[in-house]
Amino acid sequence: MPAMMKAAVFVEPGRIEIDDRPIPDIGPNDALIRVTTTTICGTDVHILKGEYPVEKGLIVGHEPVGVIEKLGANVQGYREGQRVIAGAICPSFTSYACQDGCSSQDGGHHAHGYKPMGGWRFGNTIDGAQAEYLRVPDAQANLSPVPDGLTDDQVLMCPDIMSTGFAGAESANIKIGDSVAVFAQGPIGLCATAGARLRGAGLIIAVDGVDERLEMARKMGADVTLNFRQVDVVDEIRKLTGGRGVDASIEALGLQQTFEQALRVIKPGGTLSSLGVYSENLSIPLDAFCAGLGDHRIVTSLCPGGKERMRRLMQIIDSGRLDLGPMVTHRYPLEKIVDAYDLFSHQRDGVLKIALEVS
Repeated sequence: MPAMMKAAVFVEPGRIEIDDRPIPDIGPNDALIRVTTTTICGTDVHILKGEYPVEKGLIVGHEPVGVIEKLGANVQGYREGQRVIAGAICPSFTSYACQDGCSSQDGGHHAHGYKPMGGWRFGNTIDGAQAEYLRVPDAQANLSPVPDGLTDDQVLMCPDIMSTGFAGAESANIKIGDSVAVFAQGPIGLCATAGARLRGAGLIIAVDGVDERLEMARKMGADVTLNFRQVDVVDEIRKLTGGRGVDASIEALGLQQTFEQALRVIKPGGTLSSLGVYSENLSIPLDAFCAGLGDHRIVTSLCPGGKERMRRLMQIIDSGRLDLGPMVTHRYPLEKIVDAYDLFSHQRDGVLKIALEVS
């Protein structure tokens, strides 16, 4: 094995560049995987722009598909050469937070054991997946074997995008026959739309400003699509529900406008499930909030991680119930990741997700 690898490194706000880095050492509870495919997430763009702070010199990325190169002495049930994924959220599953059902907020072994977003380690608090090799901590809990017959593209969305979008639908507590509005049909919003369909929603309304994304939303399960550039989406959703409002709305962008619209369209007693990564303060309009007396629920989610979550997501794909491969619209080699970031961050050429081919 070579001593060095290529990796995408956060240099400073506005600069992520390819650099040579030592291949990571692993401890007894870790695994080293050779990354075959990864991708760029909207959160990585927040890091690039300096809107989400990470340490300079950190290797970014949190969506790995790869092959086990080396296993720590304590890691059992896996073999070298096995194809695996690891969730973007890779908790220890030993902290108080994890055992309290809040594994994404894993604060480790100190004091109370809670830390906001603590389960998100790759490309946040430890080196990430946009590299030739990746150290997976607590590998026993976080490595999930890829079923035979599934391609990298088919499982590439599982570590984050699929898990996050589905978490939005799960947190919305969608019941069979519910009406649901999903605001923004980027990759996470599309997965939220697919998740709403799988949860049994009777009416799914997808909102976006790009017709191509709305067309993809129909493939993912939307019954009605609304282009916010052409109609007043709040009025249209009210009409579609006979003035009642939807049972649940899912906000998948992270802007004041979409958050407010998602709040205005839910019925009294409805749920707003928020998935967006917000970079500015939010305000809640008093009338839409019914002065705090509307029995509304506003719920936020950070996608669940761990091998069982990944297994369940891959089983949905393996069974043929959902195909997310078409969301891969562009391909780049890792060496061209600066160009890939430029394309993705400026949302050119109909980009949804980029497959970064590593090895």
